[in-house]
Amino acid sequence: QVQLVESGGGLVQSGGSLRLSCAASGRTFTGYTMAWFRQAPGQERAFVGSILSSGGSIVYADSVKGRFTISRDAAKNTLYLQMNNLKPEDTAVYYCAARPGYYSGISSLYNYWGQGTQVTVSS
Repeated sequence: QVQLVESGGGLVQSGGSLRLSCAASGRTFTGYTMAWFRQAPGQERAFVGSILSSGGSIVYADSVKGRFTISRDAAKNTLYLQMNNLKPEDTAVYYCAARPGYYSGISSLYNYWGQGTQVTVSS
């Protein structure tokens, strides 16, 4: 059973920080791109950032550059999203996802998804 399980969401004030985690299990993700997406109320699911399972080829959406940092711990099979200087517009359900091969910002191309974790940023 392949599983991606997000954790670390919550309610924070503007300017605060959160670190999201995504624990992967059920297979080896060597050669995969691991990504974060988010979906705000009434909006489509949007790409946030991605990283290769090797730790290279990091890509961020323009809206989060300089504030969010993607990393992974290969030994623990865990993906992270460090979110700093959070803004109300960051409020969304955050999902981790995985696909074989190189970068893609298109959600429909990802094979595996977590259940999502809610991030709410108050003003």
